[in-house]
Amino acid sequence: MRIMAVDYGDARTGLAVSDLTGTIAGEAWVLHERNQSKVAASIGFEAENRSVKTIVIGHPKNMNGTIGPRALLCEALAEAVREVCDIEVILWDERMTTMGAHRILSDTGRRGKKRKNTVDAVAASLILESYLNSIS
Repeated sequence: MRIMAVDYGDARTGLAVSDLTGTIAGEAWVLHERNQSKVAASIGFEAENRSVKTIVIGHPKNMNGTIGPRALLCEALAEAVREVCDIEVILWDERMTTMGAHRILSDTGRRGKKRKNTVDAVAASLILESYLNSIS
């Protein structure tokens, strides 16, 4: 059972998909799109093409657990994805994943444009790994 994780951003959205058994993170990539309905359609298309059974969308709560503007955008994306495909959609607490992705990329020497083009995919992988660890 494949699981897809989503790190939703203003200009780029990171996606990561698990292996067929749903135990480890596999492929990760970035969608370059600003329009939320187009992002939702792309997520649905990619999920259906990869036989994904669950879509996990990062839910960036504030550090104190409250819901801010970015989390509200992610909630709206979750609803939009539910409208375009018949796949379970879960919001997953993703506090600190983008910071963790930047740290990983710094540690591996990725700087500048290379980092900008991959940080969202790495963040999606971290969301996916967090979710997979919670269900194993």
